[in-house]
Amino acid sequence: MSDTISPPSTHVRMGSSRGQPLTRRDGLLKVTGTATFAADNNPQGLVHAVVAVSAIARGRVASLDVTAAKAHPGVIEVITPANRPPLAIDPDQKTGLFGFRFEALQNDRVRYAKQPIALVVAETLEAATEGARLLSPTYEAEAARMGFDDGERYDPPAIGIGAPTNFVRGDIAAGHAAAVHSIKTDYRTPAQYHNAMEPHAIVAEWDGDRLTIDSPNQAIVMSRGLFAGYFGIPAENVFLRSPFLGGGFGSKAIMPGPYILAILAARMLGRPVKLVLPRDQMYGPVGHRGATEQTLRLAMDADGHLTALEHHATAQTSSFDEFIEPAANASHNLYASPAIETRQQAVRVDIGTPGPMRAPGEASGSAALECAIDEAALACGLDSLEFRLRNYAETDPASGKPFSAKALRECYSRGAERFGWAGRPLAPRQMRDKAGHLVGWGMGSALFPAPMFMAEARATLRADGTALVETAGADMGQGAWTALAQIAADGLGLDIEQVEFRSGASDLPDGGVAGGSGHTATAGSALYNAGTDAIAKLAELASSDPDSPLFGSGNAGVEARGGRLYHREDETRSQSYAEILSRAGVATLEGTGKGGRDPAQAEARAMFSHGAVFAEVKVDPDLGQMRVTRLVGAFAAGRIVNPRLATSQLYGGMIWGLSFALHEEAIHDRRSGRPLNADLAGYHIPVHADIPAMDAILVDEDDPYVNGLGIKGVGEIGITGTVGAIANAIWHATGVRAHRFPIRIEDLIA
Repeated sequence: MSDTISPPSTHVRMGSSRGQPLTRRDGLLKVTGTATFAADNNPQGLVHAVVAVSAIARGRVASLDVTAAKAHPGVIEVITPANRPPLAIDPDQKTGLFGFRFEALQNDRVRYAKQPIALVVAETLEAATEGARLLSPTYEAEAARMGFDDGERYDPPAIGIGAPTNFVRGDIAAGHAAAVHSIKTDYRTPAQYHNAMEPHAIVAEWDGDRLTIDSPNQAIVMSRGLFAGYFGIPAENVFLRSPFLGGGFGSKAIMPGPYILAILAARMLGRPVKLVLPRDQMYGPVGHRGATEQTLRLAMDADGHLTALEHHATAQTSSFDEFIEPAANASHNLYASPAIETRQQAVRVDIGTPGPMRAPGEASGSAALECAIDEAALACGLDSLEFRLRNYAETDPASGKPFSAKALRECYSRGAERFGWAGRPLAPRQMRDKAGHLVGWGMGSALFPAPMFMAEARATLRADGTALVETAGADMGQGAWTALAQIAADGLGLDIEQVEFRSGASDLPDGGVAGGSGHTATAGSALYNAGTDAIAKLAELASSDPDSPLFGSGNAGVEARGGRLYHREDETRSQSYAEILSRAGVATLEGTGKGGRDPAQAEARAMFSHGAVFAEVKVDPDLGQMRVTRLVGAFAAGRIVNPRLATSQLYGGMIWGLSFALHEEAIHDRRSGRPLNADLAGYHIPVHADIPAMDAILVDEDDPYVNGLGIKGVGEIGITGTVGAIANAIWHATGVRAHRFPIRIEDLIA
């Protein structure tokens, strides 16, 4: 194997830090308000920028009162298409994996509501805000295309991040012909917006042709190159800092147009510029989950085994770019069917371009799939869990490959036992509580890919026996500062208190992309390998020193733990790291490492995290009011680095699933195209009172193939399964099957 994908070295004792439920290293900084987020930076000479946005969804800006805006005290400059400096790359040009087309005042066209149409820069935020209001734009408006019925349907060249549009395996017609039972069902999911606690923000400062950026970012080194490209400077001339993100969920891996405008303004004025998007501007230029319409056809034999599974999805995208929510792909890898067909279409409407949003494709697709599976179970007269077990996939249904590991049966078993599933009646409307509320129980299977990207890291042993480890990773709330430090400490054979962890800056080794639930595996592998590389060099120093008790032992003959090297066959022969460095006259010793997946294993095996979610709901039979009262999830995701952090991530995913099922929906005015609920008062998400008793069970799973550390992700799998479990529980309580999300009271009492 190459050093990119090497397994853990044999000379480090594994697991001393990993597997421990340590509290977050960044917790104290955050609760005391001393953690520095992007908008907390205030360099000398700072000015403030505000984006003026469109009030229509389609047409052109006919006029802007720039004179009135610039006359306002404190306003310094107004940037419009008429005076915007040129960029080295056209914003309407695609630029790589995450290089979406965006609006940077390249012309006066309006392509969606809330699109940037001008940038106002002033000495104060208040002056910039008032200057933007004084622009008083007028428009030549065209009819907005907002729905599935009035948009332009087409077959996209790809879905998601470059995935194939259609998939067929097996003989669908034969599968339907052999069926005894079948169902056909439709589901709709709405547009959803990220709404992280920290909105998108940037502080940009130029020093000649060198650019410093403070901005929340999920792909730091990659983004550095993108920023450099748009401004025609070398990537090494861009320094991007992002030590903390107040939530990302996919949106902060994409470069939005307002960032480019702020950087342009900083270069024009020769002063640092701060831009923080207000909450209502999060609904437009920074991505979202596109709405979908989905149709599923399932065919089963007399014993309840699937003979055919069809999943067709249509997703909304913008009029000028395309990110197609890959919803139908959720049916590829979970249930055993000899014939599977998925197809994806798209509809161009007048909205901002969708993008990756936590569990892209899997969240929306599994919501429909898990409901359809319950409908199929009912058609066969089977319990929901029994039907899933009869259609358990021993190998990946889409590829036929073996799974790298799969403990889904144990997830079903442990979750069902903890929940009490055995007491569930098959028919709906059979259970009530003491207050007369209808009680329903539902379940859903959870699945999410276990991706791995490329990353690099550096580990430096110091003369005092401590270490510094470095990688340009991203902590967006998942606890990367803690989990990655735990992995690094294990690679170095040190206690975590002896390890200083540096991350979140583009001058560090590339930590890869923090997305797809792959960051811990990716950056963690690089850090671990950097640590073992440093220890190997240290062992060579000791082994080559005739006066060392470890002389002649060789790298394989020692074990590292607690800041000492021990001879494997005689533990009385040991030496501390500090002693070895001191005797060699070395102040520091550096190791490097890479993270990535063994290409042979990636080709040979299907790699996923799995889980099962069980939900209890109570429904008022007269008013239709719904409340989730219990959620139990059991998840198998390889080796768990930190159970405390993993459980927190799973809770967050399950809460997001509850939000998807019952709360979240972006509503647009069909006439103007404007979002009607572009704030956290109208865009509903759960509050504490909405969250039930929750239980997340961590199911042990040894996956020797997914990577050298056996790590998978837990950030997104909690959503998949939860949405369907809640919807299925509502059906079980009421006997009414809702076919759209979020499920509303009127869906139950109509």
